[in-house]
Amino acid sequence: MSVELITFGCRLNAYESEAIRMRAAGLDDTVIVNTCAVTAEAVRQSRQAIRKVRRERPGTRIVVTGCAAQTEPQTYAAMREVDFVLGNAEKLAATSYADFGLATAERVRVNDIMSVRETASQMLDSFQGRTHVPRVRAFLQVQNGCDHRCTFCVIPFARGNSRSVPVGAVIAEARRLTRAGVAEIVLTGVDLTSYGGDLPGHPTLGTLVRKLLKLVPELRRLRLSSLDSIEVDTELSRAIAEEARLMPHFHLSAQSGADLILKRMKRRHPRRDTIAFCAKVRSLRPNAAFSADLIAGFPTETEAMFQQTLNLVDEAGLTSLHVFPFSPRAGTPAARMPQVNPAVTGERAARLRAKGAAANASRLSAMIGSEQLLLVEQPGMGRGECFTPVLFDEGAVAPGSFVRARIREHCDGKLKAVLSP
Repeated sequence: MSVELITFGCRLNAYESEAIRMRAAGLDDTVIVNTCAVTAEAVRQSRQAIRKVRRERPGTRIVVTGCAAQTEPQTYAAMREVDFVLGNAEKLAATSYADFGLATAERVRVNDIMSVRETASQMLDSFQGRTHVPRVRAFLQVQNGCDHRCTFCVIPFARGNSRSVPVGAVIAEARRLTRAGVAEIVLTGVDLTSYGGDLPGHPTLGTLVRKLLKLVPELRRLRLSSLDSIEVDTELSRAIAEEARLMPHFHLSAQSGADLILKRMKRRHPRRDTIAFCAKVRSLRPNAAFSADLIAGFPTETEAMFQQTLNLVDEAGLTSLHVFPFSPRAGTPAARMPQVNPAVTGERAARLRAKGAAANASRLSAMIGSEQLLLVEQPGMGRGECFTPVLFDEGAVAPGSFVRARIREHCDGKLKAVLSP
């Protein structure tokens, strides 16, 4: 075995794991665990995975990196199963992996993330050497870090302050990816809608999207990862209305439907802004679909407040939910607030997931009989514009192809279709 990656957490972590794989390609018998710090459960799962690797492969080198390694390096340094701990900046430097075989290698290398100014240093070569693998979709990091300080969140301390990739570098990378056969690109970052605030001229995310679609005409589809609706600029709204290649699926960092809870979270939007954003986008793109991050059981949340979050699903027309039971993170203001009983939090999270599942089933039912343009990801499966997986049986259609299909039914969160003539 050479290098194996175990990745937890977000799309950005998945993107960076590709770069880590290339940086550490010369190592033998090594497992690198790229951790997530967003919840205590994510940290627990990473520790569990580390122990499992050590039990099953006693002689394997284990390297731990990622957000949890950045925010609590001592947790992993204290584990006898762990050989090395790397911070979020160090994990993307090839030199970090060059001396693991030397007795002089420093076991814990985690520096001040707030001092980091560079973004996406891995961009230009993160996928080299993998051209033999068909890549239908690729993530493209355009931003990292966050300047906001939500009371529940440790991610700014794991990722540092907001910093953006210059527009020209993004366009160059998009061109390279499309030349390699990528049909769909997903722009990703920690706080994507803050893009450009640190760059000369302060280009916005909307400016980037418009230029990217104009200057890379061979790109068939462009998607956006999580959005903070309050930061969506006028140019991005125009792009949503006018750019057919910008896919009409939008994932929102909503977090709650109760204004008092949003205030205690130190969010910058009331519930009405989420509802208004979804309504505005639907007026521009009637077929748009919306998913959202929502937290259940935030400190001081009453049943009435939670009901407002349940109601938000209907009022905003959300059809897919990423539900997080609140998890107190040491050092955050929310950890010091009056906590909701964990059993109540779990029960609310289950109700919210059920609400999301019902909303998604209703949306899928409404799509029966419609014709969808699918990007084929693997034999017999593609995705429509709103990212829903669609299964079909007819013929051997190569991944990366576009086909039209008529929706016949849905089951287990997937649509089933027959290819159109």
